[in-house]
Amino acid sequence: MNLKFSVLILLAITLMLSCKPKINSNQNMTQNDTLIHAEWSKNAIIYEVNLRQYTPEGTIKAFIPHIERLHQMGVDILWLMPINPIGEKNRKGSLGSYYAISDYTAVNTEFGTLTDVQELVNKAHSLGMKVIIDWVANHTAWDNVWVEQHPDWYQKDSLGNLVSPFDWTDVLALDYDNHALWKGMADAMLYWMDTAKVDGFRCDVAMLVRTEFWDSVRPLFEQRNPEVFMLAEAELPEHHNRAFDMSYAWEMHHAMAAVAKGEKPATALGERIMEDLGKFGPDAYRMQFTTNHDENSWNGTEYEKMNEAVNAMAALTFVMPGMPLIYSGQEAANKDRLRFFEKDTLDFSKTPMAELYKNLSQLKKQNSALWNGNFGGSFEIVTTSNPEKVFAFKRVKDQNTVVYLANYSADKVDVTISNLEGDFKIWGQPNPIKIVAGQKISLDPWQYLILVK
Repeated sequence: MNLKFSVLILLAITLMLSCKPKINSNQNMTQNDTLIHAEWSKNAIIYEVNLRQYTPEGTIKAFIPHIERLHQMGVDILWLMPINPIGEKNRKGSLGSYYAISDYTAVNTEFGTLTDVQELVNKAHSLGMKVIIDWVANHTAWDNVWVEQHPDWYQKDSLGNLVSPFDWTDVLALDYDNHALWKGMADAMLYWMDTAKVDGFRCDVAMLVRTEFWDSVRPLFEQRNPEVFMLAEAELPEHHNRAFDMSYAWEMHHAMAAVAKGEKPATALGERIMEDLGKFGPDAYRMQFTTNHDENSWNGTEYEKMNEAVNAMAALTFVMPGMPLIYSGQEAANKDRLRFFEKDTLDFSKTPMAELYKNLSQLKKQNSALWNGNFGGSFEIVTTSNPEKVFAFKRVKDQNTVVYLANYSADKVDVTISNLEGDFKIWGQPNPIKIVAGQKISLDPWQYLILVK
């Protein structure tokens, strides 16, 4: 989703919420059903795979050898961008958008075959990893098989013409007023759980599809796999009631970029986290990221947006409440905006950031205070003498405490801390440190420290 449409999308959400349909009893949904996160997800890290750009071949088979490397880096969930065929009609660019689907139950032949998908999933499962696939439920390509088979599943204007959402001219909007569509979409998603044994779905622009639909399909997925995992590209608290384990922390990402650019003080980070905890509750997984496919291609790389703060922000995504995302090429310190509708191969000959991500992954997995949702610990802002430049907080669970301090400025800063004391180890260093109230700590420009006990 290109974020320049965010205002239009918010308007669409308001309209949808004002006209919710009643849930039909045959949708396998009970009113008091609640979502329970799978145990395996308690300290998971997710990785987004851009197949087209990942290798010179741009195929599933060419990607599979990378799975072992990603496993060693600490990745638990592989999120594959859409693997379905891309529409030809009104296609953007020469290769088209991943998100213009022409057949929900087929594999894009440019990427490979169903057998290749099965091999990828089997390889990941053999390493204890999970695989989720990107799912586009809001719209299809103009030449999707459903356009001929089920024209009544699409939105139409007053003249009966099919319509595109916003200015996404390569796709057509589906009509969730028609409950026959609900079953068709659910069956298509179940196809991938049955044939490829995928572990769940990342749902594109999930807020543009009625929450009742998502609530109705989650129990169906759980019948196939009680530990299914669902990620919403959205920021709606109601998504976490039943349907989705995790949602995008878009607003947190924007706050991080604003602080890194000096547009907002460091206090904006703590304010954002506290607002999210209050809005979503502590058990909602929030996906934390410094970039993803949309941000990289449309709004700039993490280096453009965060510059010298990249490492401090990367560390932040692993220690604040939420699950960290690593996007294709971040471990290689990719500084290029990847083209969205054309081939633009990543270079993995060197992976200078891989060690940092591996170490951060180990930090998260080994410290229960940093785990996801209610599996993890509390969050408390640590008071410093310079909160405009230095952001500090602690996470606590039982006897485990992790403290994060970062100087988000180009100046060396000496700060005192008031509500923190005890014996800690500095993450990445062998020597312990004793913290007392009022102690002064010096931080170089853009430096961060993680203290553990």
